[in-house]
Amino acid sequence: MTARKRQNGVSSNGGAKTGTATKSTSKSETKDTAKIEHKKQLDEKVNDAKIQAMRDLHLVPIFLLFTILTCSGALCVMAYRDMFGTGKVIFGTADQAMLDFTRSTKWFDDGKGWKSSQGGFSAVQQITTDDNDMGGFFIRKIAGAAALAFHLQKLVPLIYQPTNVHWGLGHFTPMLVTSVLGNVAVAAFYISHLDDLKNADAGLMGFAIITTLVLESFVIAGFILTLLLKKSVKLKAPKLPPGKRPSSMVSNILTRTICIVSGLTTLIAGRDFFFPGHELPFPPYDDIYLEWTGAFIHSPPPNTVEEDEHGLEAPLHIGDKFISRLGALYILIICFQKFSAAILVRVGKDNSGPAKCKMFWKAQAIANGLILFTFRVFAPAAKTASLDFRWHIMSLGYELFILSLYGYF
Repeated sequence: MTARKRQNGVSSNGGAKTGTATKSTSKSETKDTAKIEHKKQLDEKVNDAKIQAMRDLHLVPIFLLFTILTCSGALCVMAYRDMFGTGKVIFGTADQAMLDFTRSTKWFDDGKGWKSSQGGFSAVQQITTDDNDMGGFFIRKIAGAAALAFHLQKLVPLIYQPTNVHWGLGHFTPMLVTSVLGNVAVAAFYISHLDDLKNADAGLMGFAIITTLVLESFVIAGFILTLLLKKSVKLKAPKLPPGKRPSSMVSNILTRTICIVSGLTTLIAGRDFFFPGHELPFPPYDDIYLEWTGAFIHSPPPNTVEEDEHGLEAPLHIGDKFISRLGALYILIICFQKFSAAILVRVGKDNSGPAKCKMFWKAQAIANGLILFTFRVFAPAAKTASLDFRWHIMSLGYELFILSLYGYF
């Protein structure tokens, strides 16, 4: 009996000890589980913060993107109309007044419904006459193509943002700064002609275009200043390409090409903007070009036969002069952006130069394609006026090839 009691006492004491050990083990397991869950939550928060930081570093701010899509998108639609549907009214009476002022409705015909040319490239005639005025039609198509190219320069990099281009690292800054300068130049040009637009009842459309350009410029400038004042994030600098230094140009070949082709383009466009109607000693047949495009009519040079013939009627063609100078201004802005990407943007210590330049080059290849296409379509009509576009087409085609080669490959 005594042995049984002792045995029972030992077993009861062992059970108590076992129960206590089990409880302590379960408590420790609960604490470990809580720690693991807490650690997981902290890791998730850290990962979410890192992802958000990377998004802020990479993606363009949504308000800036929305502003450019709205402002440049509307102007891009108008430029597309001017190139592919010259004279078509899309924004009501104000747009009609602007088209009447620039005399762009002359080539618009929708009398046959969907079979009509409606100001498109099918309206281009193979032979130039005084009635069809293919030179004036050419100027309006070029102005539309140049305006479309300029606004696409802002839209294309933002819509199709490359993976190696980051907003927080300032990769978009050169493109946006040149775009702001271009916007200001175009707005200033419209402001300088605001009285002429009001006299033609086109002041409302002119004011709307000025407001759109200025608003977009203010928003872009505000975001750029915020980015510059913000503490920049420094990433590990990649190895520079062989033979390149931080101060080196991104591409010497492309720089030389732009200096030759766009340099000559800048010379001609600068003349058309600052000194319309004045003949240059180079290129050849410049007098035929001025006569074919109507520059001698709306801007006859002083003390010349053209002034005697067209001096009195020149003020009546202020709309032709306006659209001619506007197209030249857009071409000057495009050339300025080409020079900025080729000369001002360098490789940099972080090797970000190629990424910055490719944003320019991709859109500029599209710009050259639009202008080249316009020249090619009007080449037969120009030839009947003894104006040869072969050199223009070859030069633009070569620059297009180089821009595409370095921009997309």
